[in-house]
Amino acid sequence: MTLIYDELMASGYSDVPCDYSEKDALFYALAVGFGSDPLDEQELPYVLESRGPHTVPTMGAMLGYPEYLVSCGWDYNKVLHGEQKLELYRPMPAAAELLLNSSVVSAHDRGAGRGAVLRVVTEGRLKRDDAALFRADSTLIARGDGGFGGPSGSLPSPHRLPHRDADLSCDIQIEPDQALLYRLCGDHNPLHADPVTARAAGFQAPILHGLCSYAVACRAILKTICDYDFTLIREFDVRFSAPVYPGDILTTEMWQDRNVVSFRCSVISRNVVVLKNGKCVLAT
Repeated sequence: MTLIYDELMASGYSDVPCDYSEKDALFYALAVGFGSDPLDEQELPYVLESRGPHTVPTMGAMLGYPEYLVSCGWDYNKVLHGEQKLELYRPMPAAAELLLNSSVVSAHDRGAGRGAVLRVVTEGRLKRDDAALFRADSTLIARGDGGFGGPSGSLPSPHRLPHRDADLSCDIQIEPDQALLYRLCGDHNPLHADPVTARAAGFQAPILHGLCSYAVACRAILKTICDYDFTLIREFDVRFSAPVYPGDILTTEMWQDRNVVSFRCSVISRNVVVLKNGKCVLAT
């Protein structure tokens, strides 16, 4: 199979029900590392219902995962996340009944052997009153699907980091089993779990889901700047630049300019920047 441009641009869904429970929100928080220290009183509200519950803001990006693309004709084992943007119109509730709209808004062909770039937008609103909740804008890199005949194009210019030393920094350990745990949130790509599939795709071992490392960066900002107040985060954007492996230590550098936090994440032991051009907008 191969990507078919017209069919790809016509794919999507409207008003698809998506319900999540308080238990789902608690599990998501555990899957992205909250509660790794069960005695951390500030993180307990995210993983213990009697203390909160608090909902990790980046859960909105996970709920908007475009499952209809799994059978679109691409080589799913070679698909990577390029960018993720999330706009929250109100804080994520502990549990909700949602309606989702999702569509492919662009598909750029880099050419044979160079892959394809797909941009997918998913919007979620509350079923009870039709109030808008979030807008998730995902850029996906189909590394094995260039040359399908679509238009050429490139990613938009990213957010620029300030030209000064970082104001703050936070180190977070990625647990060895974190990819296996996170996949139970809904992304079952074997690239993140099966060593044979990962090596065939050119990686030394299964890699962490991009949206998991994205949530770990959010955890770092909640911990370091927001005093764990999840209601402060209104936007969370990032560009993925290198894989994160379970067992890595993710170092998040932060620059705060009023209500905008610029950030990037590195794995110092491998001397690599894994998330860059990060932008987090806080409520004013």
